[in-house]
Amino acid sequence: MAEDRGNDRQDDIIHRYARRVGYSASEIERFHDGRHRIRQVRRLSEAASRYAIVAEVVKAKHCNSGHRVGQTFTLDVDGNFITKLCPKRMCVYLVSQLSIPVALVNERLSENLAPNDFHFMRFVRCPDVGVECYGYGEVMLKVQVRPRDKGTQAS
Repeated sequence: MAEDRGNDRQDDIIHRYARRVGYSASEIERFHDGRHRIRQVRRLSEAASRYAIVAEVVKAKHCNSGHRVGQTFTLDVDGNFITKLCPKRMCVYLVSQLSIPVALVNERLSENLAPNDFHFMRFVRCPDVGVECYGYGEVMLKVQVRPRDKGTQAS
């Protein structure tokens, strides 16, 4: 009986997700193939209220976008920026470097693993190499998962 309630809840999560992204009935049916997407959507929906992904500027020198040490970029566990918790200007070259660490966090959460225990890409850099190497500036981010508080709730 408890298992049926768990399956009903899981189906509800999947149907809410499908409505949100606009899946057709056949796409919902196809979504169940492989079961990995079901597991990921379910577990990320459970983690969404508990965690946020935060990328903090730990090094900044001559950044054209004005990024400075201590600034943070806050994302939900799906990888969406929570814009009220991000700088007004965000450099595409810098934020594009977050795609791999966000995917690693997604994978860890969907497999019920400790979200901060990933080995690679804890730190990312913008691709600019700085003035010394014929570039312009350079910025480094530290990526980590933090517990959500009222300030990191998506609107």
